[in-house]
Amino acid sequence: MIAGPPVPASSATPAADDGAGPTAARGRHYGVIALSNTTLGVLMATIDASIVIISLPAIFRGIGLDPLAPGNIGYLLWLLMGYMVVIAVLVVSLGRLGDMYGRVRIYNAGFAIFTVSSAALALTPFTGSSAAIWLIVMRVVQGVGGAMLTANSAAIITDAFPAHRRGTALGINQVAALSGTFIGLVLGGVLSEWHWRAIFWVNVPIGIVGTVWAYISLRDNGRRVVAKIDWLGNLTFAIGLTAVLAGVTYGIQPYGGHMMGWTNPAVLAALIGGAAMLATFAVVETRVAQPMFRLTLFRIRAFTAGNLALLLNAIARGGLQFMLIIWLQGVWLPLHGYDYEETPLWAGIYMLPLTIGFITAGPMSGALSDRFGARVFSTGGLTLTAVGFFGLLFLPINFDYFAFAALLALIGIGSGLFAAPNTTAIMNSVPASARGSASGMRSTFLNSGSVLSIGVFFSLMVAGLASSLPRTLTDGLTARGVPADVAADVAAQPPVGSLFAAFLGYNPIETLVGHETLSTLPPADVAELTGKQYFPELISGPLHDGLVIVFSLAIAMSLVAALASLLRGGRYIHADEPTELSGATELSGATELSDATELSGASASATSLPAQAPASRTPVGSPVAPRSQDQPDGPRHR
Repeated sequence: MIAGPPVPASSATPAADDGAGPTAARGRHYGVIALSNTTLGVLMATIDASIVIISLPAIFRGIGLDPLAPGNIGYLLWLLMGYMVVIAVLVVSLGRLGDMYGRVRIYNAGFAIFTVSSAALALTPFTGSSAAIWLIVMRVVQGVGGAMLTANSAAIITDAFPAHRRGTALGINQVAALSGTFIGLVLGGVLSEWHWRAIFWVNVPIGIVGTVWAYISLRDNGRRVVAKIDWLGNLTFAIGLTAVLAGVTYGIQPYGGHMMGWTNPAVLAALIGGAAMLATFAVVETRVAQPMFRLTLFRIRAFTAGNLALLLNAIARGGLQFMLIIWLQGVWLPLHGYDYEETPLWAGIYMLPLTIGFITAGPMSGALSDRFGARVFSTGGLTLTAVGFFGLLFLPINFDYFAFAALLALIGIGSGLFAAPNTTAIMNSVPASARGSASGMRSTFLNSGSVLSIGVFFSLMVAGLASSLPRTLTDGLTARGVPADVAADVAAQPPVGSLFAAFLGYNPIETLVGHETLSTLPPADVAELTGKQYFPELISGPLHDGLVIVFSLAIAMSLVAALASLLRGGRYIHADEPTELSGATELSGATELSDATELSGASASATSLPAQAPASRTPVGSPVAPRSQDQPDGPRHR
């Protein structure tokens, strides 16, 4: 049966496909081609979200700039987060533009922009602050290309596969998306050992191949929506979300003698102004005839619950990645004999169980969700993730690696069980003409959650450190001959400096105390202070306090996300163009005959309608008023 609340009709109408329609457009192997190319695109986009993280020390050395010097931390933060901010802001607009002008067209342009900007990054012609500004600007451009790739990849896959095979296809795509984050950590460490420019050059040949391949092989086979661009909605959304994410980014920085920057008037103005602009955007989207952000989609329970669970999971998992890296680089790896300079690479390697767990569970859960639905896998995966976070609470700072690896694998398996079925449920729940918008909205929640999580988790970690780190530093430094006034000054510095020093692979004591002070101390004391054991042992207690706070929040968010997933309802597949035939309801137009196959195993006898069927339709046994083809009319309950 067709269920769901009525939705006001949109004035936008779907345009005919280019070519012979979706069925004719799909060759025998088109699904494999579309999946392969979009998976390559998403993999590149997500690798570049993290490849810079590990390479930052090499980048700043290469351009001759100290990122921890006064006034330079802004360069560090925007190189770290600017790419993700741009993607988070643009994916909804680009998804809607994909619905209007062709998803493949937007995707292909993204591949080209991503490749050209990668070459521009590798060819950075400047040094010092000029080079940092160039890199930030080009990373923003690269983010535009990445947003074009990620905004429409899920929609292209959904167009290319019938409903009973989408879970498997989207599972593979989602595995690539999350795996890219961790592959980037390792790849960045390996390539930056050679040269920092190599982390950008590696994109260029792959990008050229991907661009040409996409242009030749991909084609739009979903319905296009004839509509005007919602300029006011795009503008208010972009300004509002950019302001909020920028406020979160600068909130991490110390301000006016405070540990963090949350009291900075500029940060407060960005957060409050951004929130007000987003509220204005929500009002605008209810008033315009052809909105960019289709708020009516949130009347579909599967869509709303899936995106809420996705946002909470992104916040819980995204910031945690940085906390685990700091734990490994600042404490565990030095305690086990690794030099600080090599800890970024090894941190990525030691976190591989997370990726392995995800790769193991992702495709399997996607395939099984095609048969059994998303709720059991998504909810169970989020619960497993919470159990993994709970286990991390009880690990000592100098843990046994096998226990740590097992917990990371458990979190990876939980994330894999959640991601693919959740994405499939979201994409199945919307009409074919809204898949670009839905894919963009899903990516917005995912990327916004990842950016927000960094600010949230860093702030909580600093709060945990601030309660005991100053006294610990003062006592520990004076015991090794550091003058009391210098030790007091070091202890008074915000913990952000210690965290970023460890994160960048710098020796924290050398960074905090400074070479001038160290040069006045006896060589034996200097060797002790800057050795591999001193700082990890000194910071272990305060770091544990901070980790307890962040893991507790991650557990809470994962459990709330699991509750949202549980409340998503049963299996949903949106019914486009249903018609009465042999007691079955058929999906036609942008979906194929196999989309109507009952997931429970019962077959539906039905015949596909023409691609340009009339907008008026009558579900089985229940006459309804005619509706536009470009509006959700509720999911099909299976």
